[in-house]
Amino acid sequence: MNKKVLIIDDQPDNVFILQDRLHHEGFDVLTAYDGQTGIKRAIEGQPDLILLDIMMPGMSGFEVCEVLRKDESTKQIPIIMVTALTGSDDIKKGLELGAYDYIKKPFNRIELIARINSALRFRETQNLLVELEKVNTYSATVLTANHQIKQPLTLINLSIAALRRELGKDDISKESMQKRIDFLETASREIIDVLEKLTAIKKPVFKEYVNHLKMIDLRMNAEEDGSSN
Repeated sequence: MNKKVLIIDDQPDNVFILQDRLHHEGFDVLTAYDGQTGIKRAIEGQPDLILLDIMMPGMSGFEVCEVLRKDESTKQIPIIMVTALTGSDDIKKGLELGAYDYIKKPFNRIELIARINSALRFRETQNLLVELEKVNTYSATVLTANHQIKQPLTLINLSIAALRRELGKDDISKESMQKRIDFLETASREIIDVLEKLTAIKKPVFKEYVNHLKMIDLRMNAEEDGSSN
């Protein structure tokens, strides 16, 4: 599948030149001629990269960049500022607002494609890291649940076995049955407590387990959640 690039520039000639070069390199291209339309196209089209002109009437590239970086659906899309500005302060401002890179006008084809490919490789790496974090979090969650729930589950199984034995007797002891029921209630509450803690975690804190495996530190996460309330 071809990579998709969104061009946001108020100058039709600039858009045409960029679009032509990108098509020649095998990219799919989206276009917008003002900041508001560019933001809408970015959210709806989810491009792999955005080429953003800085000097635009109405809404500048700086403002567009700031909006895109704050939106959950576009904050991970790399932005390359396309600018005729040569001042270091302008370049610094763009990078501080979250732009990945910048290209000065007039630009040549080799530099343009090289910077685009660099930004796309960066995004692919970021996506891999995000997926890896999801896998690690899932593994840690399963390991934590297994570790925390195993003991109360064992208690439940033992209590059920004891209840079956008691029911098989001619003279059933209510006291013994009540004791086993209390065990069942305690174990059930422990399991529910673990599951509620895992469900409530927003940003997991990990701790080492064995063989380089990690578990979720329920105590530290509880303290984190408590401090944020």
